[in-house]
Parts: sequence; C-alpha cells; structure tokens
Amino acid sequence: MPEEINHALLTDLYELTMMQGYFFTDPNKEAVFDMFFRRQPFGGGFSIFAGLDPLLDAVENLHFGGDDLDYLDRQQIFKKEFLDALANFAFKGDIYAAGEGSVVFPNEPLLRVHGNIMETQLLETMLLNTVNFQTLIATKAARIKNVAAGDAIMEFGLRRAQGENGALSGARAAFIGGADATSNVLAGKRYGIPIAGTMAHGWIMNFATELEAFQAYANLYPGNCILLVDTFDTLKSGIPNAITIFKQLQKKGIHKFGIRLDSGDLHYLSKEARAMFGREGVAEAKIYVSNELDEWGITQLKKDNAPIDAWGVGTRLITGDKDPALSGVYKIVARQENGEFIPTIKISDNPEKTTNPGIKNVMRFAAPDGKLLADLLYLEDEKDELLQRLAAGQPIRLFHPSIDYTHFDLEEYGTFKPLLEPVMRRGKRLQPPKPLPEIKAAAAAGVDALWPGNKSLINPLRYKVSLTQRLKQLKFDMLREYHP
Repeated sequence: MPEEINHALLTDLYELTMMQGYFFTDPNKEAVFDMFFRRQPFGGGFSIFAGLDPLLDAVENLHFGGDDLDYLDRQQIFKKEFLDALANFAFKGDIYAAGEGSVVFPNEPLLRVHGNIMETQLLETMLLNTVNFQTLIATKAARIKNVAAGDAIMEFGLRRAQGENGALSGARAAFIGGADATSNVLAGKRYGIPIAGTMAHGWIMNFATELEAFQAYANLYPGNCILLVDTFDTLKSGIPNAITIFKQLQKKGIHKFGIRLDSGDLHYLSKEARAMFGREGVAEAKIYVSNELDEWGITQLKKDNAPIDAWGVGTRLITGDKDPALSGVYKIVARQENGEFIPTIKISDNPEKTTNPGIKNVMRFAAPDGKLLADLLYLEDEKDELLQRLAAGQPIRLFHPSIDYTHFDLEEYGTFKPLLEPVMRRGKRLQPPKPLPEIKAAAAAGVDALWPGNKSLINPLRYKVSLTQRLKQLKFDMLREYHP
C-alpha cells in the first residue's frame, strides 16, 4: 500500500545522478529552491494548496535502506563512496510553506526549501508528485463545491482513480477542497473522512423485482435509505417503488430517505421526482444525483432550478478531467558562493517560464472586509523595511512580474501577512499534522475571501501577484546581464 513506498527512491534517475555529481564536486554547497506553478488549472481563477502534511511526513522519514543501495549499485552508475554516503542520508534542511488549504496563485512560491544542494535536489520529484496532484484535485473539488452553493458533495471516484495511491491521496485532497464525504472506505479510515454510498444496479437485478430489492435494502438500512431508481424505468417503476418504501418508513417514524439518479436527463427526472414526492406525501425525500458530473454540469442544473439536494462526483473530480496535471515546478533560486547566497534565475524565450530570483516570501493583502486584494513577492532581506511601512499604513507599490514599466499603488488595505511560514527545521517537523477538517475549513475560508470574479468559471478575474521594486530590479538586472 502507498504508506510502504520508499520515498527516497520515488524519484527520477537524474536526481540521483545530479546528487552524485554534487557529491564529487561541491558536496557542502547550500541552495534554496522554490516550488510554484505556472498557470491556474481548469482555466480558473484560484487554486487550493494541498499535500503538505503527507509531504512533510515523507521528508522527515527519507532514508536509503540496504536493499535500495544494492539496487542502485547494480545499475553500475554510482560509485561506492557516494552509495556509502547515502547509507547515512537524512534530510536536515529547512522548509517554509503556505498553510495547507491556502488559496494560491501562479508564480508565487508555495514551498521554499533550504539545505545542502544534494538533499534539496533529491526532494524535487517527490515534492512535485505529492503537491501537484493533491493541489489539482483540491482545486477541482473547491470549484465544484463553490457552484453547488451549499449542497452536499460526495467524492465517488475510487473506481476511476489512477491506482490506489491516486484514489487515496485524491480522496484526501477532494475533502480539503470541499467534498463532504467519500465512497472510499480506506480513505475514510486513514484520514477520518466521512464515508457515504448507496447501492449498485447489481443489487436490484439480483432480486426478482425492484420493489423486493428496495424492501430488502430498507430493512437493512432503515435510517439512511437511499434507493437507486434508474435500473429499469425511473418514472414508471423506480420512483413509484421508492415511494412505497418511503411511506412504510414514515409509518415507523423514519424520515431520512431519498433516491439516487444515475442516468438520463437529470433536470427533467429530478423535477418529476420532486413533484411525485409532493403528491404522494413524501416531500422530505432527498434527491441525489451522479453520472459524469463536474462544475459545469452542476452549474447548468442549478441554473435550471433542478431540485437536487446532493451530488456524487466521481471521474471528473478524482482524475482532474480535462486538465490532469498541475503545472508545478521546483527551481533553484539561490546558491551559496563563498559563504553568501547568490540569486539565480532561469531565463526562457517564453516569458512565463522566466523565474523570480532570490530568497523570497509572499505578503498577502486583504481589504478591511477580509476580501483578498493582492499578493506581493518580496526578498526576505527587505522584510523588516516592508513590515515597518505596512505597520505605518503607507501605500505599497506593486510591480508587474514580467512587464518592466507596469505597476500600481495599493493604499486601502486592511490586513497583511506573510504566506510562507517555517514548517521544518533541520529535518524535523515543527508542528504535528493538522486535523483534516481544520485544513478543509481553511480552504473554505480562502475561497470565501475571493471576489466573485476570481471564482467565475468563464474568464475569471486574474488575481494580482506582483513584485516589490527591489525584486523587480534584481530580476530585470539579471535578465539584462544574460541578454544585454
């Protein structure tokens, strides 16, 4: 199972060959890396940072066992001195990170890793594998939860997930993003997520009649009787038979029951079902729906006033659907030379791939009513001066990250706080894992703090991620140095 994976070998080969190269050239060099992503997934206006706690657990326990070293030795790539050093390997660096569940945006660091060049290099693949996927799925879930406007969302993606690890980490991330329950029983046990489910069509087809199948199910689960009504004929058979069962439950004083629609015109069928429930005196019946749902389908059904109470979302949530990978990257931003850290920059013909150099943090500004205004990337050595100006309520000039002459002045801000906080010192976590409901609540609060335009499915308002004047000057000076 996933918890048995040796994360030291969950890496691309070139991470290990680069580690060996550093070992024989400059093993004591220190470096700083940023993890960030380049574009919002799903064409959206925000993302939800997820995967931090499992990442920290994995980093804290990184090691190379004897079998691992034997395997690497058999590749005839690695020298004995390097393998001997790996036998005593442990990550001893520092990590700064945004709070898990935070609303985040492109081109700002979500994590910053400090340490020896070999250990910081090794983290790259594992870090991206963990954070990219969970952030993607948490974001998809948050988009779905947002358009559901308070309705319950159930994650039903286990059978369509990318293997067992995708199913488990995806269920975790979906819960952070806003799912209220999962069908994945192991995820429920491991993460404390509420589990939910109804029945399959096979249950009904294993009885002589649909009514008999419903009756048997109601006898077993009278307190939570959700009946799947589309096996034969939804309107002529499924719903009438369900109503028969619901009336029996009412006589016993039970009023928690409902149906699930898994095919057909969900708008038409849900309206017909709601009308039938009203006529037959079982108006309290809930209507659950599934069948290839996503934020777009739910939006249309809500717009058409379909009387649906809860949504089961599977394939298009757990896989990320048409945007199956977050564009997260891990880039060196500073290296040690003669005892000092020198900013580094990656330059590309694609402007969006040019990195922001130096050891940085992000200052997040909110309006007095709590709505988010902008994020400002700043160099850590200008933090004290920036905080003094903010404490005095002075206007702050924010510069565009890639256009030299564009800026704006932020004046009417209410609160401000650094996004990255220390989460690991010398290879040890500073805090125990947060309860998942606490992370989920942080994500919901972050989405609530966005402006409606940031949450729009169509042409969302772009959130401002800007640079201080010093960071902008450093970036463009380095650009001119390499491209005079």
